[in-house]
Amino acid sequence: MTEATSHRPPETVRHTEILQQTLYTALHDVVGKLDAVMGIVYLAEQRSQGLGTAMIAGSPPAIFWMPDRMDIDAPYSSAVAFRTREFIVAEEPHPTSDDEYFVGLFPYAIASVPLTVNDHCYGVLSILLPTSRHGMCSKEQVEWLEGRSNQLAHALAHLSSQGISVTSSFRPVLVPMFGGTPPESSRNAKWGLPYARGSTGLTLMYPLRRLAIALNRAFTSKDVFCAAKTYILDPFGAKDITLSAVADGRIWVVGHSGRSSAVIKRLHGSSVNDSDPTADALYGRPIFFSDSSQRKDSYPNAPEDGGGSWAYLPLRGGNFRRIGVCNLVFSEERTFAAEEQTVLMMMADLLGSALERVRLSQREHELSRCLQKRLLPRFLAELPEVTIAARHLSATPDFGSGGDWYDVITLHANQIGLVVGDVEGHGVESAVVMGQVRTAILAYASEGHSPPEILKRTNELLLRLDTDLLATCCVLYLNVSNGKARGCLAGHPPPLVKNTDRKTQLVTAHPGVPLGVQSAALYQPFDIQLNSGALLLLYTDGIALRHHDVVASATELLGSLDDVDSNLEGYADRLAAAVPDQQHRLDDVALLVARYEGVSLASHVPSKRMEIQRRDLQGVRASRKFVRESLKGWGLDTLSDDLELIVSELTTNALIHADSDVELRLRLRADRIQMEVCDSETTPPIPTFYATKEEESEAEGGRGLYIVDALTSAFGSSPSGRGKIVWLEMSASPEFPAE
Repeated sequence: MTEATSHRPPETVRHTEILQQTLYTALHDVVGKLDAVMGIVYLAEQRSQGLGTAMIAGSPPAIFWMPDRMDIDAPYSSAVAFRTREFIVAEEPHPTSDDEYFVGLFPYAIASVPLTVNDHCYGVLSILLPTSRHGMCSKEQVEWLEGRSNQLAHALAHLSSQGISVTSSFRPVLVPMFGGTPPESSRNAKWGLPYARGSTGLTLMYPLRRLAIALNRAFTSKDVFCAAKTYILDPFGAKDITLSAVADGRIWVVGHSGRSSAVIKRLHGSSVNDSDPTADALYGRPIFFSDSSQRKDSYPNAPEDGGGSWAYLPLRGGNFRRIGVCNLVFSEERTFAAEEQTVLMMMADLLGSALERVRLSQREHELSRCLQKRLLPRFLAELPEVTIAARHLSATPDFGSGGDWYDVITLHANQIGLVVGDVEGHGVESAVVMGQVRTAILAYASEGHSPPEILKRTNELLLRLDTDLLATCCVLYLNVSNGKARGCLAGHPPPLVKNTDRKTQLVTAHPGVPLGVQSAALYQPFDIQLNSGALLLLYTDGIALRHHDVVASATELLGSLDDVDSNLEGYADRLAAAVPDQQHRLDDVALLVARYEGVSLASHVPSKRMEIQRRDLQGVRASRKFVRESLKGWGLDTLSDDLELIVSELTTNALIHADSDVELRLRLRADRIQMEVCDSETTPPIPTFYATKEEESEAEGGRGLYIVDALTSAFGSSPSGRGKIVWLEMSASPEFPAE
């Protein structure tokens, strides 16, 4: 007795064994006599209006893709036979959005006989026959099947009269039994051993099981495609594979291997209503073409791709949602055996579910990323005595967006506040808590509280919010009149200072308790003295690889870069580029870089700024006037024409593409002019002649940007909070451009 049945009463076990022996004897006779691929007995369920599987006898892979239960009003032949009490021989219908099981799409016909005695139907006996034999059962075979089914029905009635429950269980019995002779195409498919009966089906099941394991580990659409390429393309000997997904009424290529770019471009973005085998497979059954003449007859306009045979497999998700299509192209003409078609469609079923899962996961990741981005500051506050740049780098999509943030707060009495923090975890909840903590710190700072008091109050607030997530934070106030800074840590890595002598200094500070951990926690302040030209770096722990020390990684990173030039945005770009790439980042990274210019140096760096309101029709004209008057005040009228042209182009792009407020900044250095245009759109501007990559197709572009690039000595775009900063430099002596 097995462990599963040891806890059941002996009488119940004996009754179950009697029922199983009765079913096995009948299925053995039917599969052997009619040379069927498979036989199955559905019995009426005791507690619901449905049919449940009691026993399946046959050969793989067909036996692995039969529904374990179905409603009695389902469109399948077994359910129809049960309802009508009639013998049914038919192919299974197309699945609809109301179907519970994705079955019947393999090339078999099903013969179903109701097991009825005295108007009481105990269930249905169904057998699978290859489609080539559909309608070929002789009259004698039909009569024999009806007679044998009648014997089974009376045997079940006799068992029922003896008190034995003739209903389905939750665990159907599968019996290996080989009836139907494989067609010639199956023996030519090189699956298994031709002289070993059942070897073909079992060998076909191996890549299916390996595919299932790989898809369970897939995090992205690319992972799904790689699994399909490894366990479908190579095992089946195809030369090309294309995985497509449907969205907004169009078909989009997720991944492809081997096909020409012309064929992919035609498919990518095509309508689901086009007369195309990919589109038709999406809405119907799988499509198999054994040679080019079949494909040409059905689709005269289909593009040539060098194939000799093709398979188009629909991918479906939950409730038969149309997910996409997997297309295989083979070099030579070939027929597709029934077993091959069955396994390919079982693989397509797995691909559809996996692709739907990763797309939903990617949407959640994108939601948290967008939410996090919207909660970051749109523009960074700035004073003449300090220049600030910030970067936010997302983690790998496998881990989702975290709760990292930064903030710059303008305070009274010549002070500016710098904040960097990190909320535990990843996803939407982390982003929401991040927004709450950032808002609290901003509010307490605006009320005039000191860094220790800010962290103390924020800690109490986070505890009252009753979230399970904790947060770390660094708050620092910088007095721009004398370079003195006072800060405080709540479980966060300490800041780093890089002086003009190129030495990197770690600030000594008490680490403090993370926010949301301990009530009435106290936080100790630390002090820093910054000299003119000193660089201050605040960061989060995503800057380090797994198992690496965060502070040591940040110190090494800052020390490895060259001296800071006049363009802090360019330096921040180099700093971000030195951080581990996204593939190896297990957490988000927030970087806040501040350079203390000093009072004396700031007085020699004139700066101007202006803001343009969203959808201001006069905004572009006002930006030109702003540049013209600023240059006139600095005695640089000769640069006005070029810089007005540049600001006009950049401001127009910002107002049109970003649809947000725009901030302009001008700085006059010793030998150059710096301009920054800030908006809330992250898409970078790319000169027309440079936008050649597919991923840049949505970027801001235009011939004007090409002119901007030609007129400036340095030109770039950097992400900043919700949007970006487009920055440029122009020589103060136009005849001799600055290098």
